[in-house]
Formats: sequence, structure tokens, C-alpha cells
Amino acid sequence: MSNKKILVVGELNIDLILNNIQGFPEVGAEKVAENMDFTLGSSSAILASNIAALGISTSFSGLLGKDNFGEFILKELKTKNVDTRFVQFSEQYKTGITVVMNYDQDRANVTYCGAMDVFNIEQVPWEHINEFDHLHFSNYFLQAGMKPTIVELFKRAKEAGLSTSLDLQVDPKDEWDFDYKNCLPFVDVFLPNKNEILKLSGENTLKKAIEEISKYSNILALKLGDKGGRVLTETEDISIAPYLNKAYKDAIGAGDSFNAGFLKKFLEGASLRDCLDYANLTGSLSTTAAGGTGAFSHTEEIEIKIQQIRNTKL
Repeated sequence: MSNKKILVVGELNIDLILNNIQGFPEVGAEKVAENMDFTLGSSSAILASNIAALGISTSFSGLLGKDNFGEFILKELKTKNVDTRFVQFSEQYKTGITVVMNYDQDRANVTYCGAMDVFNIEQVPWEHINEFDHLHFSNYFLQAGMKPTIVELFKRAKEAGLSTSLDLQVDPKDEWDFDYKNCLPFVDVFLPNKNEILKLSGENTLKKAIEEISKYSNILALKLGDKGGRVLTETEDISIAPYLNKAYKDAIGAGDSFNAGFLKKFLEGASLRDCLDYANLTGSLSTTAAGGTGAFSHTEEIEIKIQQIRNTKL
């Protein structure tokens, strides 16, 4: 078992999730949703909560507004045993929120960025960086304050002796202005999904996209949804089928939960095959409850659920 410590750097916001919506939103019209959940949101926070629940010592660095949403998020992180010493509060900006409208296995999101928009590299606890073994960053395109210094963030972490990981996420502007050629050499584990790697590379096939990004990445851990996952390095190319389950609720946070499983095993020194297999399991587990963290309670209970999912695979 690893005693490794991870510092998650990134955005914090609320998810307001609407399910069973009677039609698509229209200007000038009102639609009814039959179910609603109010949960901890944001890629970074879901990853932090879930990897902490999986037994990895986890700290968070981010920015909240001084409001009820901010207090809710702080309480949720603490409940999940995430160290919140490095979470700061803004007097000027409100806590971010995402309204999630679920339609079957797809969704439409509307996000107010708030405080996460101004969080920047100087607010990362560099004076404490030697306490950690790994730095993870999520959701680059929604963090305007971090974008100009993303290469420096990873470079400084590597110079401090940490391993690193990145989940880029979607670009709402569809510009994909991420300097992957200079940044990815400082990222040990890059965790895109299929759509993200296609958009980032500018290629129209997954094969070409992988060829382009692999020139600069170290470990490329690719999320392929209902096709499972794939991990590539200079010497390995491993694909593993997904663990599909019948208890599907929603896919919110499934990618972040995949990340949590992969990084847990990575920090414990497991093989890349074991990292990917466990990532598929935790991604599948995530879809059995509403929101990104609902399926991740106590470590022992999680392992029982994961074993059940593993046993049902044909």
C-alpha cells in the first residue's frame, strides 16, 4: 500500500443536476425536470474526493467565493477526508456553479466560472510542495487565471521532484489553445478522452491523433467511454474493455473517477495494465450513483462494489 500524497490543483464548483427533463430547453418556454440533485461538482474536486475515498492522502489547492456554495464545497471535501488547508476564499468573486441537464447518456452543461476564473499559479502552496509526491491539474480551459502559466506549473512541480498528471477537459470556445508540445513533456500521465485528443491534435482519426500527441506525452491514458480505455507509452500499448453495469444512473464524473482509479494504482507502483483495469472499474462504479462522488463512500465499501462489478464482467 502506498503512502504517497497527492496535491490536486484546480477548479471548485457546485453541480445542479437535472434528470428526466421533458424536452430540450427553449427560449421563451419552460421545461419540467422530474429529478434534481445538488452535489459537489468540478473535475478537480470530484477527482480529489474519489481518490481520497480510494485511500490516497489528498490535499486541494483552489479558490472559492465567500458564500453558501463555497461553504458547502468545503464541507463536502472535508467529509471525503480531503485536506483543505490550501483552499482559499475570494471576497470579490462568487463560487462557480454548473447546471447539468441530462438526456439519456449525454448532457448539456452551463457553467458560471466565478472564483475559479481568477485562481492562479501564485496561489498554489509552493512553500509546502515538498510535502507531496504528485500534482494533478484538471479543466485547463475553464481556468483563465492558470492558462498562461500551465507549462510553468508542471515544470515547477517536476523540478520539486513530484510526478504529475493532467486532465485537459473540453474547451467551451472550441479553440483548443493548449501548448501541448511544450507542456506534455512535464506531464507524467495525460488523461484525455477520445473527443479531446481528436480536437487537441486537429486530426480526424484516433490513430493519427494518438500518433501526434504521443510524440510529446509520457504516459497517455485514454478514456474511450463504452469502449473502455487504452494506455500508451513508447514501449507499451494496452487496451482493456469496459466494465458495463446495469445499475446506470448518470455519467457525471465517470472520467474523473477513471482518473482517480488510474492515479491511485499509479501512485502505488502498479503496472500500467493494472492502472488501466482499475480505472475502468472506478469509472464504471461512478455511473451507479448521481453526480461524480455519490458512488464513492468508504474505502472498504468501494472495494466491495468494485469486486461486484468485476465479477459481473463476462
